[in-house]
Amino acid sequence: MKILLAEDDENLGELIVHLLKKKGAQNVDWVTEGMEAYDYACASFYDVLILDWMMPNGDGVEVCQRLRKDGYSGAVLMLTAKDALTDRVNGLEAGADDYLVKPFEIDELWARLRALARRNLAPIQEETVELKGLAINRTSHTVSKKGEIINLTPREFQLLDMLVQNRGQVLTRELIFDRIWGFDGEVSLKTIDATVKLLRKKIDQQDQGSIIETVRGVGYKIEAT
Repeated sequence: MKILLAEDDENLGELIVHLLKKKGAQNVDWVTEGMEAYDYACASFYDVLILDWMMPNGDGVEVCQRLRKDGYSGAVLMLTAKDALTDRVNGLEAGADDYLVKPFEIDELWARLRALARRNLAPIQEETVELKGLAINRTSHTVSKKGEIINLTPREFQLLDMLVQNRGQVLTRELIFDRIWGFDGEVSLKTIDATVKLLRKKIDQQDQGSIIETVRGVGYKIEAT
């Protein structure tokens, strides 16, 4: 199960991540601000989002409302110390699928997450994106050009996929680093530039400009087509 946790209490956030991984969560991404949660949810697939009600730079309700307005259909669990009936109703009306009041037991949180993940499980459908002569298959994690497979490393594919799924948007180096290498990655931001350079050599046409555009001092983007 892949989970995004948005919780600004560092001690609680660290504990939840640790306990969820012990329970069997395959991947838990943790952010501390509302807009970070929104960006992460838009940039990658998660089985469940856990949104804390009170966060800086956009609370859980605001993030949930914005995601639903944008068509986000994934599972969302609201985590909060507010236990009044009106608060629970407001959270659910904002688009949350479930609601858990602090303090809570990790066993209950895990059970609710598993139930939400099962409820939102859909048959896997092959998804291929065509872009400037490339065929990017997000199901098999392969990229081909004129019918020939291009051998990409897992990091290179993740980077390309992230840029393709956010065509027209500038992705900062920091966001790319956090999403692909993680907070604990033993690499520097220069690794992103090196990966982009290697990726360009593999996917770009010699007689055309690069598919991946550098936004100086910020990051990278792929133009919307």
